[in-house]
Amino acid sequence: MAKEFIVTPWEVKGNIDYDKLIHEFGVSKIDSALLDRIKSHTGELHYLLRRGIFFAHRDMKFILDEYELGNKFFLYTGRSPSGHTHLGHLIPWMFTKWLQDKFDVELYFQFPDEEKFLFKQDLTLEDTKKYTYENMLDIIALGFNPKKTFFIVDTIHADLMYREAIKVSKKITFSTVKAAFGLNNESNIGSIFYTSMQAVPAFLPCVLKNKKMPCLIPHAIDQDPHFRVSRDVIPKLGYYKPASIQCRFLPGLGGIAMDGKMSSSVEDATIYTTDDEVTVKKKINKYAFSGGKDTVEEHRKHGGNPDIDVAYQWLVFFEEDDEVLKQIHDDYKSGKMLSGEIKAILIEKINSFLKVHQKKREVAKKHVDEFILKKHSAHHL
Repeated sequence: MAKEFIVTPWEVKGNIDYDKLIHEFGVSKIDSALLDRIKSHTGELHYLLRRGIFFAHRDMKFILDEYELGNKFFLYTGRSPSGHTHLGHLIPWMFTKWLQDKFDVELYFQFPDEEKFLFKQDLTLEDTKKYTYENMLDIIALGFNPKKTFFIVDTIHADLMYREAIKVSKKITFSTVKAAFGLNNESNIGSIFYTSMQAVPAFLPCVLKNKKMPCLIPHAIDQDPHFRVSRDVIPKLGYYKPASIQCRFLPGLGGIAMDGKMSSSVEDATIYTTDDEVTVKKKINKYAFSGGKDTVEEHRKHGGNPDIDVAYQWLVFFEEDDEVLKQIHDDYKSGKMLSGEIKAILIEKINSFLKVHQKKREVAKKHVDEFILKKHSAHHL
């Protein structure tokens, strides 16, 4: 019997059964018909879709129906700043950029800089301010369109957001929040109110433009409880239910069964976008869980297990070429390729990616202001 796993917006642990999660969360599996329909608009499928890394959705068909009628959706995703960006964070953002490019749509990117402050005892607002800036550099470095990408920071845009958040909060009961997020009578009242703020970007562009538009939220599956609650409330305010598309987690270096997903709090099992080449090499060689056999002789004879090998699992997320990935899979499984060799391929892949990313990150420092949502657009006040 599989070990129990935990998936909440604040904790992910264990070997996750994604089919079970689909059932528990009530999301729909992305099927071949939906993939074909997306491809009819994009011309190609992103490798994260082809490989089932983005595997579930809510109301994606509605998004495409409206798009085909000429009612363009907008994108909403976010990052709760509590530490430096790691590679796992980049996965939904890379896919979000592809959606922005292929459908030519706007993105509203939320930095709820109060969330982790409210939920983590040792985090200050000064900490979250610092990490908000650092995280912004990583997002800009991925190449989002500055004319169509708008950063919303909860404490900076509070004047825009609070008016809408209290409308949301009036429709959510304490018992709903307790059930959805595992809160209790000892939870601080900020954490109870917080989900109202997270709901706002899913309809704020409709308020700003005075126009009813669909919203699509790409995110990792652990954030789904927030949007389940907001989907119930937002139609009561006169807007469409936000649709969403969910991805699997990039496992931590310690392995899928142990880590569940990569976490900023486990530094050795995590690669950050700011790590240098030596650090990346050391972490992967030392900590990446291997699916290889104990001896070279045994490995050559029986082959490795790519299903549990972290280096291979990471290549599924970062090697875009299907043929290259298949060759690595087959060579490793047959014993032709050793664990050290597959780690070397991953090290080269990650370091070449980070070399480019870090240069773009430096350039991004000059462009942060271009991405922050201008408050004067609040003509509804």
